[in-house]
Amino acid sequence: MESSALRVENLEKYFPFMATGWRAFLQPFTPLTVPALRGISFEVKRGEVLALVGANGAGKSTLLRILTTLLLPTRGRAEICGFDVAQEPAKVRLQLGYHTGADACFYARLSARENLALFATLNNLSRTEAAARIAELSDLLGLGPLLERQVRSLSTGNIHRLGLARAMLHRPSVLLLDEPTRSLDPLAAADFRRFLLRHIVGELGTTVAFASHTLSEVEQLAGRIAVLDRGRLLICDTQARVKSAGAADTLEGSLEALTQHAAGGAR
Repeated sequence: MESSALRVENLEKYFPFMATGWRAFLQPFTPLTVPALRGISFEVKRGEVLALVGANGAGKSTLLRILTTLLLPTRGRAEICGFDVAQEPAKVRLQLGYHTGADACFYARLSARENLALFATLNNLSRTEAAARIAELSDLLGLGPLLERQVRSLSTGNIHRLGLARAMLHRPSVLLLDEPTRSLDPLAAADFRRFLLRHIVGELGTTVAFASHTLSEVEQLAGRIAVLDRGRLLICDTQARVKSAGAADTLEGSLEALTQHAAGGAR
């Protein structure tokens, strides 16, 4: 069995320069010149929690979208549980759960239960398996009173919990989260973090990689931290070693020092 749940090797992603005016008609022929990821390599072991941190535009969401098979890399490779994200996307999706705090993507006029049943079918669960799994996740996430309500009547926090349930329906080996507490109030965010550590990681042994701008959340959840800056990986290590690398007592101070040093070296 692979000891690594997630492996990235020399991953690069370039986008075409977005032209305007008459040049936009030449867009399909525009060379890929805008770098989003530049030669990133790291591994995440099974059952580990990795945080992706960096400023807006550092490449965090692009990396997650490649890992979820929503984007193809320009060069390099990435694997989930031994399956190549570009060559074996269907097998990769069977191993993955993906949830973002910014985009719910539910059918608003269907009930919460109907939405979960639909996504369970798309994940090849039988009706019996789906019903059992929805009941289990409903208990874990406190969705019971909400299941029969239309999604359009739910609060942002409840839709967030529903999104996490959807991501966990098929018991994925790897869970990818993009700013998971972005739309949650402080109490709901704290509940989510406790649930993630206690049940998803502690009891199920799920591997988690998440992007977050909330450093207190990173400190609570992550065993290791990957610091991205303008598409480059500056460091991927434990919190203590990240702080040591930035010669700072706090994670915030270390990130500031590391990115300033990288900016100076790029000149």
